[in-house]
Amino acid sequence: MRERITAEEYESWSAERCAGIEIVDGMVVAGSSASKRLNRLARILANALDAAAAPEWNADTDFDVRLQDVPLTNRRPDVVVYRADTIDITPTRPEHVLLVAEVVSPGSETADRIVKVDQYAKAGIGFYWRIEQAATGVPLVYTYVLDPATKTYRDGGVFTGVLKAAAPFPVEIDLGQV
Repeated sequence: MRERITAEEYESWSAERCAGIEIVDGMVVAGSSASKRLNRLARILANALDAAAAPEWNADTDFDVRLQDVPLTNRRPDVVVYRADTIDITPTRPEHVLLVAEVVSPGSETADRIVKVDQYAKAGIGFYWRIEQAATGVPLVYTYVLDPATKTYRDGGVFTGVLKAAAPFPVEIDLGQV
């Protein structure tokens, strides 16, 4: 049985070694390579959110969000909207994050639909979006809003094709067929 990875050990690893993995309860979870479709959808969403964000928010892809230190849990959401004044702070923590979005791919269904939702809510991240490909090729965006009292998400609605996000994201995103 493998030993758990501590935050100190993980922080000593190179960026190359950390790429494509997540740490859950101190154990390395190797993710499969993201498809071109997933990468494209995440990039479209991140670019649109970044363009719509107020100056105090940034949207990016492909970096760790430290959900807890002991046991270590680092997730790598497909898209993260975070406070701009924390751009140089590592690790990124839940209090720096407004929204995380996960693009569901084969092999990540259970994690993206159940496990990560619970982890992000318990960490106190205000908004969670789950993006899935419909049979038509037009993405479905499931939105969730945190109830701070219960640390659980409530449904915020499902959008297709064009995502018309409300405050704090006054943005219309045409996800189209990707």
